[in-house]
Amino acid sequence: MDIVDGIEKRMEKKEIPSFRIGDTVDVHLRIKEGDKERVQVFTGTVISRRGTGAKEMFTVRRIVQGEGVERIFPIHSPLISDLKVTRSGKVRRGKLYYLRDRVGKATRVKERRRDVRLAGEDVEKRQAKEEGASAES
Repeated sequence: MDIVDGIEKRMEKKEIPSFRIGDTVDVHLRIKEGDKERVQVFTGTVISRRGTGAKEMFTVRRIVQGEGVERIFPIHSPLISDLKVTRSGKVRRGKLYYLRDRVGKATRVKERRRDVRLAGEDVEKRQAKEEGASAES
């Protein structure tokens, strides 16, 4: 098993953006057609994530001309040139397979919003302020 783990470690990408179930992402794929190579963008909602390490995969769903289209991508695939989170979704499920049965506006996911006051501050500075305030009380 150590040989397999070593090979998987080498195949993993160093930097993967943080994304969750319900987020809307742009997956930039390298597509080879003959001797030419181009980048195609697949935009949709992440409905599932599964696996660990080099075997981790995620499923993205979108609606194209009234038909649902799903693609499964390995996170560490060399064909994925870029992965951007365009919108954060607020969901309470681990898998969003129920979106397959919905049509139109019912497929929308609520947006997760960050607190604007805390967005610019560093987490450690905020914790230090809280500890200092509780010690004074």
